[in-house]
Amino acid sequence: MYPFAQPTRLCFIRHGETDWNAGKRVQGQIDVPLSAVGHAQARATANALKDEGLAAIYSSDLIRAHQTAEATAHLAHLPVQLHAGLRERHYGVFQGLTYDEANERYPEEYLRHKARDVRFVPSGGESLLDFAMRLEQAFDEIVRRHVGQAVAIFTHGGVLDIVHRQASGKPLTTPRDFTIPNCGLNWCEVFNGCWTLLSWAERDHLDGTRDEL
Repeated sequence: MYPFAQPTRLCFIRHGETDWNAGKRVQGQIDVPLSAVGHAQARATANALKDEGLAAIYSSDLIRAHQTAEATAHLAHLPVQLHAGLRERHYGVFQGLTYDEANERYPEEYLRHKARDVRFVPSGGESLLDFAMRLEQAFDEIVRRHVGQAVAIFTHGGVLDIVHRQASGKPLTTPRDFTIPNCGLNWCEVFNGCWTLLSWAERDHLDGTRDEL
């Protein structure tokens, strides 16, 4: 429960593009930096957020998210607060492979992954259920720190998938029917523990984006 009187506005931003995004390669928790396109997207995002009155900026501690956050932090004159709880899901043996390679090498595991089996753990990785629980704890911590304020959170495609479901009430098990572009702006409001989806995948500030899948 949130015994507070004012809503908190959260803007979730997927990191800018990387070369691995362009190659449709599973990054997970492998630390891949932004490409030149990603850096340009980060700067465009900073300009889009400069008048939002942000009180704080949080980022996954993976470099692609941190690099994206730095441009906004510079314009907002705020530090980037790194939070390991905002990391992408650990995809185990799928990490470093393209989606096609993952399907070819681990067909049974990949089938369970695609089916959104919440308890399935890819070898060496993290289940969807554990991932969602980790994020819930991180979001709860941030909201409690910033009651009634606006906060930017730079993170990952898998995280944004959970955010949308949290705010829209869609189950973890249903196929995704919404986009998650690099550096799109995704606004949610949290009030007394209840989430509301305000806007999703705003991308007018970007010339081109790539969806998470």
